Amino acid sequence: MRGILFGVALAGALAAAATAGAQDKRNLSIVTGGTGGVYYPMGGGLANLLTKHVPGWQATAEVTGGSVDNLKLVGAKKADIGFSMADASLDAARGQDKFKDAAVGHKALAILYPNIMHVVTVEGTGINSVADLKGKRVSTGSQGSATEVMAFRVIEAAGLDRDKDMKRERLGAAESTNALKDRKIDAYFWVGGLPTAAVTDLGATPGVKLKLIDHADLVAKMNGKYGPLYAPRAIPAKTYPGQDKDNPATSVWNILFAHDSMPDDVAYQVVKTIFEKRDELALVHGEAKNIKPETQKSAFSPVPFHPGALRYFKEKGIAVN
Repeated sequence: MRGILFGVALAGALAAAATAGAQDKRNLSIVTGGTGGVYYPMGGGLANLLTKHVPGWQATAEVTGGSVDNLKLVGAKKADIGFSMADASLDAARGQDKFKDAAVGHKALAILYPNIMHVVTVEGTGINSVADLKGKRVSTGSQGSATEVMAFRVIEAAGLDRDKDMKRERLGAAESTNALKDRKIDAYFWVGGLPTAAVTDLGATPGVKLKLIDHADLVAKMNGKYGPLYAPRAIPAKTYPGQDKDNPATSVWNILFAHDSMPDDVAYQVVKTIFEKRDELALVHGEAKNIKPETQKSAFSPVPFHPGALRYFKEKGIAVN
């Protein structure tokens, strides 16, 4: 009888172990941005970390148009984790602007790093201010990107009409750089971390003198209409080849987010991996060094933190308020 009971107990234990193992197996999709920006390499780095350090997990990074696309994909449960700028996240939560058809229920996993708006041109275009974009050929970012959202707000704050005052293109960072090299456009907007590969490429191009347009003076008007989302922040001199001086610009925080329905233990494991393997992530892109405990503040995120993230922060004594 004892043998039978032992056999039953062993079978039950093995079944439980098998069930636990099956529960640990998880495929995660991380939606990022274009190949010329920071979201894509950092998303790829995060996917590698989760696959490497969380047993049973397999994560992959996908190229997208950027924040707006990411929010819609996660909202439709076609992706699990996404990168977004705070302004696009707020619009998604409120169901406004590009999200009028449906609000997106999502929570912040972590505050990442500040995105800085680059207003990029080259010497010889006659562009010295945002107002000088009037009558020019300008890329305002790819469709589905938060670059486009913020570019429109910068243009508006400068007193220009985005449709009437310029000929607009909708190109990503890499495509914008190529178009500017070929003189098919006169300037472009790009919001991203430092350095952005596409802007570095432009500055390193022989015969081209990179020029970044100052526009930090527009922050007050942007915040006056859209809320306290933006802050002045300079792109330091020498960030890019040929950049001789600091570039006073506008900035907004980036967040990593997930759908409201992500299980708490999954969110916890994602956040734990990011913070405990941050130095490894920084080998992929230096902006990962700016993912810091002291910047995990509710004031920097337009949506609440995920309960799984809050659990990790509580364990580590990280105050989010």
